[in-house]
Amino acid sequence: MRVMLVEDDLQLGAALNRAFELNGFESVWVRRLKEARAFMEGAAPSLIILDLGLPDGEGLTLLQFVRGQERAVPVIVVTARDSLEDCVQALNSGADDYVTKPVAVPELVARIHAVLRRSAGFATDQWVFGELSIDLTRHSVSLSGEPVPLTPTEFKLLVELARHSGRVIPRETLIALIWGATADGSNTALDYQVHGLRKKIGGQRILTVRGIGFRMADV
Repeated sequence: MRVMLVEDDLQLGAALNRAFELNGFESVWVRRLKEARAFMEGAAPSLIILDLGLPDGEGLTLLQFVRGQERAVPVIVVTARDSLEDCVQALNSGADDYVTKPVAVPELVARIHAVLRRSAGFATDQWVFGELSIDLTRHSVSLSGEPVPLTPTEFKLLVELARHSGRVIPRETLIALIWGATADGSNTALDYQVHGLRKKIGGQRILTVRGIGFRMADV
Protein backbone atom coordinates (compact mmCIF):
# COMPACT_ATOMS: atom_id res chain seq x y z
CA MET A 1 0.00 0.00 0.00
CA ARG A 2 1.24 3.45 -0.88
CA VAL A 3 1.27 6.09 1.87
CA MET A 4 1.68 9.72 0.85
CA LEU A 5 3.35 11.70 3.63
CA VAL A 6 2.77 15.46 3.46
CA GLU A 7 5.24 16.90 5.97
CA ASP A 8 7.58 19.89 5.62
CA ASP A 9 9.84 19.15 8.60
CA LEU A 10 12.99 17.54 7.17
CA GLN A 11 13.98 15.51 10.21
CA LEU A 12 10.49 14.24 11.01
CA GLY A 13 9.63 13.62 7.37
CA ALA A 14 12.77 11.57 6.78
CA ALA A 15 12.19 9.54 9.94
CA LEU A 16 8.55 8.78 9.14
CA ASN A 17 9.30 8.04 5.50
CA ARG A 18 11.90 5.48 6.54
CA ALA A 19 9.67 4.01 9.25
CA PHE A 20 6.80 3.49 6.81
CA GLU A 21 9.07 1.65 4.39
CA LEU A 22 10.44 -0.54 7.19
CA ASN A 23 6.85 -1.43 8.09
CA GLY A 24 6.07 -2.62 4.59
CA PHE A 25 4.47 0.48 3.09
CA GLU A 26 5.49 2.17 -0.14
CA SER A 27 6.07 5.72 1.05
CA VAL A 28 5.96 8.92 -1.00
CA TRP A 29 7.15 12.00 0.89
CA VAL A 30 6.27 15.53 -0.27
CA ARG A 31 6.79 18.79 1.61
CA ARG A 32 4.34 21.17 -0.06
CA LEU A 33 0.69 21.25 -1.06
CA LYS A 34 1.48 21.80 -4.73
CA GLU A 35 3.68 18.69 -4.74
CA ALA A 36 0.91 16.66 -3.09
CA ARG A 37 -1.66 17.81 -5.66
CA ALA A 38 0.73 17.13 -8.52
CA PHE A 39 1.35 13.60 -7.23
CA MET A 40 -2.36 12.89 -6.87
CA GLU A 41 -3.06 13.96 -10.43
CA GLY A 42 -1.27 10.86 -11.67
CA ALA A 43 -1.25 8.45 -8.74
CA ALA A 44 -3.65 7.16 -6.14
CA PRO A 45 -2.25 6.76 -2.62
CA SER A 46 -3.88 4.21 -0.33
CA LEU A 47 -3.65 6.66 2.59
CA ILE A 48 -2.47 10.23 3.27
CA ILE A 49 -0.57 11.43 6.35
CA LEU A 50 -1.19 15.19 6.39
CA ASP A 51 0.41 18.02 8.34
CA LEU A 52 -1.67 21.19 8.69
CA GLY A 53 0.93 23.95 8.66
CA LEU A 54 2.77 23.78 5.34
CA PRO A 55 5.03 26.33 3.60
CA ASP A 56 2.55 27.05 0.81
CA GLY A 57 -0.72 26.91 2.71
CA GLU A 58 -3.02 25.02 5.04
CA GLY A 59 -3.12 21.24 4.93
CA LEU A 60 -6.90 21.39 5.28
CA THR A 61 -7.13 22.75 1.74
CA LEU A 62 -5.68 19.48 0.46
CA LEU A 63 -8.14 17.52 2.59
CA GLN A 64 -11.02 19.56 1.23
CA PHE A 65 -9.67 19.09 -2.31
CA VAL A 66 -9.56 15.32 -1.84
CA ARG A 67 -13.06 15.13 -0.39
CA GLY A 68 -14.36 17.54 -3.02
CA GLN A 69 -13.31 15.04 -5.65
CA GLU A 70 -15.19 12.36 -3.67
CA ARG A 71 -12.02 10.33 -3.26
CA ALA A 72 -12.33 7.60 -0.66
CA VAL A 73 -8.63 7.69 0.26
CA PRO A 74 -8.26 7.78 4.07
CA VAL A 75 -6.51 10.81 5.62
CA ILE A 76 -4.77 10.97 8.98
CA VAL A 77 -3.90 14.47 10.17
CA VAL A 78 -0.61 14.59 12.13
CA THR A 79 0.00 18.05 13.52
CA ALA A 80 1.41 20.06 16.42
CA ARG A 81 -1.94 21.82 16.80
CA ASP A 82 -3.58 20.36 19.89
CA SER A 83 -6.68 22.52 20.29
CA LEU A 84 -10.12 20.95 20.27
CA GLU A 85 -11.22 23.47 17.64
CA ASP A 86 -8.52 22.37 15.18
CA CYS A 87 -9.30 18.70 15.79
CA VAL A 88 -13.04 19.16 15.27
CA GLN A 89 -12.49 21.23 12.12
CA ALA A 90 -10.23 18.57 10.59
CA LEU A 91 -12.60 15.71 11.42
CA ASN A 92 -15.59 17.66 10.12
CA SER A 93 -13.64 18.36 6.91
CA GLY A 94 -13.25 14.63 6.31
CA ALA A 95 -10.17 13.48 8.22
CA ASP A 96 -10.33 9.86 9.37
CA ASP A 97 -8.06 10.41 12.40
CA TYR A 98 -6.31 13.27 14.16
CA VAL A 99 -2.96 12.81 15.90
CA THR A 100 -0.94 15.47 17.72
CA LYS A 101 2.85 15.65 17.62
CA PRO A 102 5.05 14.25 18.94
CA VAL A 103 3.76 10.81 17.98
CA ALA A 104 5.55 7.49 18.44
CA VAL A 105 6.09 5.58 15.20
CA PRO A 106 4.50 2.34 16.50
CA GLU A 107 1.37 4.28 17.46
CA LEU A 108 1.15 5.98 14.07
CA VAL A 109 1.66 2.69 12.21
CA ALA A 110 -1.07 1.12 14.36
CA ARG A 111 -3.39 4.01 13.53
CA ILE A 112 -2.64 3.58 9.82
CA HIS A 113 -3.60 -0.09 10.02
CA ALA A 114 -6.74 0.77 11.97
CA VAL A 115 -7.88 3.39 9.45
CA LEU A 116 -7.16 1.07 6.52
CA ARG A 117 -9.13 -1.70 8.22
CA ARG A 118 -12.11 0.57 8.74
CA SER A 119 -11.99 1.86 5.17
CA ALA A 120 -12.02 -1.73 3.89
CA GLY A 121 -14.72 -2.84 6.34
CA PHE A 122 -12.57 -5.22 8.41
CA ALA A 123 -11.95 -5.44 12.15
CA THR A 124 -8.41 -6.89 12.04
CA ASP A 125 -5.36 -6.92 9.76
CA GLN A 126 -6.33 -10.38 8.54
CA TRP A 127 -8.81 -10.05 5.73
CA VAL A 128 -10.79 -13.19 4.92
CA PHE A 129 -12.66 -13.89 1.68
CA GLY A 130 -14.01 -17.42 1.93
CA GLU A 131 -10.99 -19.72 1.81
CA LEU A 132 -8.65 -16.84 0.90
CA SER A 133 -6.88 -15.03 3.74
CA ILE A 134 -4.69 -11.90 3.47
CA ASP A 135 -2.48 -10.98 6.42
CA LEU A 136 -1.42 -7.34 6.08
CA THR A 137 0.97 -7.44 9.02
CA ARG A 138 2.93 -10.45 7.76
CA HIS A 139 2.44 -9.59 4.08
CA SER A 140 1.28 -13.14 3.47
CA VAL A 141 -1.60 -14.88 1.71
CA SER A 142 -3.07 -18.32 2.25
CA LEU A 143 -5.68 -20.35 0.42
CA SER A 144 -7.50 -23.12 2.29
CA GLY A 145 -4.82 -22.82 4.96
CA GLU A 146 -1.91 -23.26 2.56
CA PRO A 147 0.53 -20.38 1.90
CA VAL A 148 0.35 -18.74 -1.52
CA PRO A 149 3.67 -17.27 -2.70
CA LEU A 150 3.01 -13.93 -4.38
CA THR A 151 5.41 -11.44 -5.92
CA PRO A 152 5.42 -7.97 -4.32
CA THR A 153 3.42 -6.59 -7.24
CA GLU A 154 0.87 -9.42 -7.07
CA PHE A 155 0.45 -8.85 -3.34
CA LYS A 156 -0.04 -5.12 -3.86
CA LEU A 157 -2.63 -5.81 -6.57
CA LEU A 158 -4.51 -8.29 -4.38
CA VAL A 159 -4.59 -5.90 -1.42
CA GLU A 160 -6.00 -3.07 -3.53
CA LEU A 161 -8.66 -5.35 -5.02
CA ALA A 162 -9.51 -6.61 -1.53
CA ARG A 163 -9.59 -3.10 -0.08
CA HIS A 164 -12.24 -2.18 -2.65
CA SER A 165 -13.99 -5.55 -2.46
CA GLY A 166 -17.32 -5.60 -4.25
CA ARG A 167 -16.54 -2.40 -6.16
CA VAL A 168 -15.18 -2.10 -9.67
CA ILE A 169 -11.74 -0.48 -9.84
CA PRO A 170 -11.04 1.21 -13.18
CA ARG A 171 -7.91 0.09 -14.99
CA GLU A 172 -6.29 3.50 -14.79
CA THR A 173 -6.88 3.64 -11.03
CA LEU A 174 -5.29 0.22 -10.51
CA ILE A 175 -2.31 1.18 -12.65
CA ALA A 176 -1.80 4.34 -10.57
CA LEU A 177 -2.17 2.41 -7.31
CA ILE A 178 0.33 -0.27 -8.34
CA TRP A 179 2.94 1.64 -10.32
CA GLY A 180 2.33 5.33 -9.62
CA ALA A 181 2.37 8.23 -12.02
CA THR A 182 5.98 8.04 -13.17
CA ALA A 183 6.43 4.27 -13.42
CA ASP A 184 6.09 2.07 -16.49
CA GLY A 185 2.66 0.67 -15.66
CA SER A 186 0.43 -0.11 -18.63
CA ASN A 187 -2.68 -2.07 -19.51
CA THR A 188 -0.48 -4.90 -20.76
CA ALA A 189 1.48 -4.98 -17.50
CA LEU A 190 -1.76 -4.92 -15.50
CA ASP A 191 -3.23 -7.80 -17.50
CA TYR A 192 -0.03 -9.79 -16.93
CA GLN A 193 -0.23 -9.27 -13.15
CA VAL A 194 -3.94 -10.10 -13.04
CA HIS A 195 -3.30 -13.28 -15.04
CA GLY A 196 -0.53 -14.36 -12.66
CA LEU A 197 -2.63 -13.61 -9.59
CA ARG A 198 -5.61 -15.53 -10.97
CA LYS A 199 -3.45 -18.61 -11.52
CA LYS A 200 -2.42 -18.56 -7.86
CA ILE A 201 -5.71 -17.74 -6.08
CA GLY A 202 -8.31 -18.87 -8.63
CA GLY A 203 -9.68 -17.05 -11.64
CA GLN A 204 -13.19 -16.81 -10.17
CA ARG A 205 -11.95 -14.45 -7.47
CA ILE A 206 -11.02 -11.62 -9.82
CA LEU A 207 -13.75 -10.57 -12.23
CA THR A 208 -13.25 -8.53 -15.38
CA VAL A 209 -15.74 -5.74 -16.00
CA ARG A 210 -15.36 -5.10 -19.70
CA GLY A 211 -14.45 -1.60 -20.69
CA ILE A 212 -13.92 -0.52 -17.08
CA GLY A 213 -11.62 -2.65 -14.94
CA PHE A 214 -11.68 -5.39 -12.32
CA ARG A 215 -13.37 -6.27 -9.06
CA MET A 216 -12.82 -8.90 -6.43
CA ALA A 217 -15.58 -11.47 -5.95
CA ASP A 218 -16.57 -12.52 -2.45
CA VAL A 219 -16.15 -16.31 -2.85
